[in-house]
This record gives sequence, structure tokens and C-alpha cells, in this order.
Amino acid sequence: MSNIAVIIAGGSGHRMGQDIPKQFINVYDKPVLIYTLEGFQKHPEIDAIEVVCIDGWHDILRAYAKQFNITKLKWIVSGGSTGQESIYNGVKNLQGKCNDDDNIIIHDGIRPLVDASVLSDVIIKCNQYGNAVTSMPYNEQIFVKDDEISTVRYIPRETLRRVSTPQAYKFGKLLWAYNEAFEKEIGIYGSSYTNTMMVELGERLYFAAGSDKNIKLTTKDDLEMFKAYLNTDRDNWLK
Repeated sequence: MSNIAVIIAGGSGHRMGQDIPKQFINVYDKPVLIYTLEGFQKHPEIDAIEVVCIDGWHDILRAYAKQFNITKLKWIVSGGSTGQESIYNGVKNLQGKCNDDDNIIIHDGIRPLVDASVLSDVIIKCNQYGNAVTSMPYNEQIFVKDDEISTVRYIPRETLRRVSTPQAYKFGKLLWAYNEAFEKEIGIYGSSYTNTMMVELGERLYFAAGSDKNIKLTTKDDLEMFKAYLNTDRDNWLK
């Protein structure tokens, strides 16, 4: 049984407002995507990495991988017109390369601060339950809009979890799910992701550990937060 990381880096990143895709923006002379890949490169349980990459940047990614010694990078696949198409491209490329019981760990290329303990727990939970999704409790109050200016309804935050990536699935079930979803057009549009698609297909998801540091770099403010994290040392007295 192997652990294969599928890193999704197929977006153009218009909301960042830059001239290049946000996953290739340099922060302290290193592309954001390389920070992400280093987290998987350094983890002892990750056997191989596949990147679903925006067209026109494959050779640049290979050059960066060589420069920064990302030796676990085995495959680069073109992204699709949507996030779900990109993930599906990555999953289909693994046919004939993975066994049904291999763990496929899907992660956003613009989440460069994945913690090793989070990644470990995703793998543990996937081995235990067949899938695992990184999750965190919701610490704010959540209200439901009745109209644009008012509400009389809220959702108890104790009943909610925030789910992001990394998330892991057994390859056999993952391939079945994407084939089923695209054939029947279930859970593949809008903001759908693998986790929401799985639920729409009737699958139960299992929670794994998360981290508040695991931010997604969508705006310039997120980029500044990422830089701040890189320059912050944890105080030794904190438990």
C-alpha cells in the first residue's frame, strides 16, 4: 500500500490580481507551490507526488522541482476547466500506476503550510476508515439569512466542522466516485470538491486533524499572512 499525493495547481488565480498564477508567485525566492510540495517531500510516509498543473507551466514546474530537490514528483498532469475536472484528470492519470487500496491524498497547491502531523493523521484515518478529511471546529456563530439585512435563525456551531485539504481516499473508491460523478453529473459543478461530491454520492466522510495555519492563498492579504507565518517562531514556553 502506497501514499500518493495529488497536488492541485491548475488554477489561474485571478483573485490574487497578479500577472502569473498564484501558485507560482515567489515568496522569499521560492514559489508558493514549492513550499507546498516540500511538505509532502519531507514527510516519510509519502511515496510519490503528482501535480495537476496549469498548461504552459509544466516545464517551469519541472525546473523548480529539480532546483529545490522535489525528488518524489513523478507525474505532471494538465488541469481542466474546473477544479473537479482537474482532480479527475489527476485521478485518471493514476490508473495502472496505483492499486485500489493505495491512499490518494488530495491537497490544494496554494495551501503551503500543511503540517506534518495533519498529514500523518489523514493517512492514519484513511487506513482506518477508507477516507479522511482535514477538519477544524467552527469558532464563530453562524446565522442563516432570511433576507439581505436580517435573520432570526442560527446554526449551533457545535454541529459544524470546517473541512479543507489534505483529504485522503482509497484509489479504487476514488476512481469509482469520479467516474460515477461525471457520468451522472453529480457533485461536479460550482464550488464542488471531492469531499462534497462523495457526500452527494452517498458516502460517509471521516474527520481527521486540522490546523488553523493551513490557510489557502486566495488574496494578497492571504499572501501577507503566509509571509508572517514564515517569519514567526513559536515561543518555547507555549505548551
